[in-house]
Amino acid sequence: MNPITVEIVRNGLISAAEEMNAMLIRSAFTPIIYEMKDCAVAILDRDHKVLGQSSGLPIFLGNLEICSEYTERKFGKRVWREGDIWALNDTYVVGTHLNDVSVYAPIFFKGELFGFAVSRAHWLDIGGKDPGQSFDSTEIFQEGLRLPPTRVVIEGQINPDVVDIIEANTRLPKGVIGDLKAQIAAANVGSRRIVELLEKFGVDVVEKAKGIVFDQTESFERAAIEAIPDGKYSAEGYVDDDGLGNGPLYVKMTVAVKGSDIEIDVTEASDQTLGPINSGKSQTVSACRVGFKYLFASDKPVNGGSFRSLSVKVRDGSFLACTSPAAANWYFSSLGLQIDLLARALADAIPGVVTAADYGDSNPVIMSGTDPRTEGIFIDFECHVGGWGAFRGQDGVSALINKVNGGLKDIPIEVCETRYPLRIREYSLRSDSGGAGEWRGGCGINKTYEMLSDQCAAGFWWERSVTPAWGLFGGKDGQPPSVTVKSSLSGEIKRLKANGIKLKSGDLITCRSGGGGGYGHPSLRDRKAIEEDIADGFITVEGAMQDYGYKPNP
Repeated sequence: MNPITVEIVRNGLISAAEEMNAMLIRSAFTPIIYEMKDCAVAILDRDHKVLGQSSGLPIFLGNLEICSEYTERKFGKRVWREGDIWALNDTYVVGTHLNDVSVYAPIFFKGELFGFAVSRAHWLDIGGKDPGQSFDSTEIFQEGLRLPPTRVVIEGQINPDVVDIIEANTRLPKGVIGDLKAQIAAANVGSRRIVELLEKFGVDVVEKAKGIVFDQTESFERAAIEAIPDGKYSAEGYVDDDGLGNGPLYVKMTVAVKGSDIEIDVTEASDQTLGPINSGKSQTVSACRVGFKYLFASDKPVNGGSFRSLSVKVRDGSFLACTSPAAANWYFSSLGLQIDLLARALADAIPGVVTAADYGDSNPVIMSGTDPRTEGIFIDFECHVGGWGAFRGQDGVSALINKVNGGLKDIPIEVCETRYPLRIREYSLRSDSGGAGEWRGGCGINKTYEMLSDQCAAGFWWERSVTPAWGLFGGKDGQPPSVTVKSSLSGEIKRLKANGIKLKSGDLITCRSGGGGGYGHPSLRDRKAIEEDIADGFITVEGAMQDYGYKPNP
């Protein structure tokens, strides 16, 4: 086939997904989508294989197809009708927490099913016992409204019965229904763009180009795997706890390489636990895919040819493949650890490709209550950046979102202070938090929130203190995180996980995120680089003396 046509079709499919994502972000009602971009979209073929995927959260990498695949498995192929759009958020199907809602539409061309347009986005409040999300839930029923595959649009018309159910189960009905409609609009845009592509080239050309693209992707990934010596590699680590004092939770990853095939085994993991740190199986598989993609053919887009060479083994009933009624609000805490474990396991085999570990978790903080300016409810959900690990020839990046979240953004300070009764007192780099090394780990951040409401509460979920960001080849570990609350009601509180701390105006929450691991022995670091780090605030003079044996000029 003409390679130019193949490339036009390939990029047409990706562009359709990117336009879907732009529509979703620009139409969303809540900052968690339109500012943080906590969403991802994909175009699938009729066999539920990815044709094009937008930039977004990597943890949904190759995972969005589970929605249409499960629906078809449950109801049969005849369930798909032109003009229908579905929603699904069941943790035990898609693997995520209930706030991550997938909306997907079948795409028809000349009366025949061609594929699907799907998006997944975080709804700020889906019910549950606490505003936004709970940090101490013990079963799924405390975490919000659970939707099996449900038609939200029937023959082009929004289903009012479903909308009424959703509105009755959220504290923010205007925002949530607005975000639902934004996802519906995104599905419609994706469907239109695919139909236009089919009208231009025809189904046969697009199908043939798709096959070529899939095969190319597979060949790139297999070639990268073949460069690794055959054998078994392993690494292990711990998630701190489940938020209720149970832990640490163990994860051992065994990686088997044979020719151009690779198997990742995480069956040796702790059992599912009482607190909300459990993950659905499909998200654990997705985490292994993300780690795989970081190491192999990372410059190539994800599509239906990706991961043909990869298999993942997970044990049902472990906290990485939980079963009902396990709580799963913070399912992603183990996922960042797994991504780093894959690099650690393969470090000796491909030392020039891997990085030291990063700070590892989303570090969410939720502040909610009554906004004195409007007397209405507010819910502010924010994730926090930290330090990434160094690699051969390059220091780790500072103040970057973790590998799980990819394209997720900070909520700008101006938006936060405008939308919510909060003031940001400090936002700065956390000096000396990156692990020392020939190449230094990236730094975490300091961020302090001041409450401007007498009726508010906060919860947070910070991770990776038991197994902080490790260094490689003599590099030192990054510093673990910390959170301090200064409450006029409860005094000073220092902990990494908490739920429903009552706060009043003037109270403070200070967050310090972890740094990334270093790479190579610190004694090999160039003196000029150390002095530049001191000048830029990445390290202090005292830190340089302690970690590098630095002696200031007299």
